[in-house]
Amino acid sequence: MSHRVMALRVTRSASRFGSFSTLRCLVLGNAGLQDLRALSLWRFSSIHAFSISSVSTEDGAGETHAEFRRWHNGGGTFHKSARIDPTANVDIGAVVHSKAVVGANVHIGSGAIVGPSVTIGQSTKIGYNVALSNCTIGDLCVIHNGVCIGQDGFGFLVDEHGNMLKKPQMLNARIGNNVEIGANTCIDRGSWRDTVIGDHSKIDNLVQIAHNVVIGKCCMLCGQVGIAGSVTVGDYVTMGGRVLVRDHVTIASKVRLAGASSVTKDITEPGDYGGFPAVPIHEWRRQVVMHRLAGKKSNS
Repeated sequence: MSHRVMALRVTRSASRFGSFSTLRCLVLGNAGLQDLRALSLWRFSSIHAFSISSVSTEDGAGETHAEFRRWHNGGGTFHKSARIDPTANVDIGAVVHSKAVVGANVHIGSGAIVGPSVTIGQSTKIGYNVALSNCTIGDLCVIHNGVCIGQDGFGFLVDEHGNMLKKPQMLNARIGNNVEIGANTCIDRGSWRDTVIGDHSKIDNLVQIAHNVVIGKCCMLCGQVGIAGSVTVGDYVTMGGRVLVRDHVTIASKVRLAGASSVTKDITEPGDYGGFPAVPIHEWRRQVVMHRLAGKKSNS
């Protein structure tokens, strides 16, 4: 019987005999102990090698576990081909994928994912559990927890056989400088043009911005705003909470939309608008008054 087989049998039954270390010495001797140590190292290296080779990414980029490193500032994980400024902080649990570029003084929170080839400008703060893909983020931005930027837009068609087919979503999302994006907001990548958020714009929590939307500079979008695909928004536009904008609409600069308004056609002149469909604010107010008066007459 070989020393290796004996070592395995002793390891399994040692608990029946008092001291395990004493039993090993008595039964195996020095040669047996050396074989047992060699076997233990072989088993460990086999398991370790399997764990490395079995990990791969879903995007087909060919990344493996062995290509990732631990970032010195914060303890996060980064791919060896990523370019990260030494002053950047990547918190533990965050992952920076291949060919991503992270600027100076950037802070990436735990759980955040910076996808392949994503660019983040200097002094930008990325919150917890943010997902960035197919996008560029400007300087001095604040991206709050749970934001998703650069995922596919909602585009489908039905072919002649009645099958639902996905339209290609191959372009990017571009976020300007000094932009703030609230928690759990989603901004889709473009299909026929990039989705763009202009400089100094501020977006509240739970906002949906669809593919191909272009928003100008210094805009403010309050909570639960929903903008459908291919909308063009000018500069200095303000949208109150729960404003809805239908697809392929253009909104001029310096427009303000009252909360819960719905934009169904182009707005070409600056000013205040409200209602469903959105109309100039003084007209909407007349509609509200007339509706109340009609209600009082019907109740009298």
